[in-house]
Amino acid sequence: MKRAGILNRHLAGALAELGHGDRVLVCDAGMPIPVGPRVVDLAFTAGVPSFAQVLDGLLAELVVEGAVAAVEVREANPAAAGLLAERFPGAALAFVPHVEVKERSAGARLVVRTGEARPYANVLLTCGVFF
Repeated sequence: MKRAGILNRHLAGALAELGHGDRVLVCDAGMPIPVGPRVVDLAFTAGVPSFAQVLDGLLAELVVEGAVAAVEVREANPAAAGLLAERFPGAALAFVPHVEVKERSAGARLVVRTGEARPYANVLLTCGVFF
């Protein structure tokens, strides 16, 4: 058994398979799940695990070169918008209409569903490389 890091075997295995340029959708419990990508559903109950917990766990394991979130998050969910601004300072975070986030998520290689029950707590990550 792993000593630290992500213990969920499905998520740990999916992360190990990612490469440069692959996209990962981290989404709330209400986001429509696109057909095609591998899905790791971590939702247990409303709010558990939170978007922040899952995002922080993934960021500890992944190199991320960019992120895309819905522009609507700024008004509908200021807490999630603040979290994203903290985790992705500067040009690493782009905001587009929610409809575009859903369209882009169809090209994701992995979807990680959280138990988050607040709107627009979604982000599409683009994997980078460590060298």
